[in-house]
Amino acid sequence: MTNDNKRKGTAWESAVRDYLNRELGLLDEDSRLRDPFFWGNARRPAQEGSKDVADVHVVPFVLECKYVKRSTIPGFLRQAETEADNAGFPFGVAVVKTRGVAVRRGKVYFTVRTWTRIRHLLGMDTDSMRKLYGFTPFTRGIDSGRWYLRCDLDAFAALVEDVRVVYGPGVIRAVR
Repeated sequence: MTNDNKRKGTAWESAVRDYLNRELGLLDEDSRLRDPFFWGNARRPAQEGSKDVADVHVVPFVLECKYVKRSTIPGFLRQAETEADNAGFPFGVAVVKTRGVAVRRGKVYFTVRTWTRIRHLLGMDTDSMRKLYGFTPFTRGIDSGRWYLRCDLDAFAALVEDVRVVYGPGVIRAVR
């Protein structure tokens, strides 16, 4: 990877973190965190040890952020779920940069399993969840391991808020 690619990837991770903090109401009028020690802030964790823990944490999700020309979504999702497990978080998703559009239009990908777990947690039926958050399903062949769902980053921010309401702060603090 060249330094230019690394710089673009790091900038994308920071843009995702900053966008989510803004959308979740965690920034003041100067775009600084209201409370830097608040458990709910979106963060870019420092990598420690031999196991990667993803690019951005926004409890209860870890986000594997990708700024690439060619997407391999199933591979990104496997990586996100492994890193969620490494970090001790229940959900891992992949966030892929869409070139030429605002951060809020970045694409957030979920495995069918993760999407279903979240849908059950929220007590929603399939159609309601799909419509409320603008999910688009993708299927590749008969192997459901290659199926996934996608929404925009702005819809994901709303989903994070809703999941946090259901989980409650006591359970979420335990995830950290």
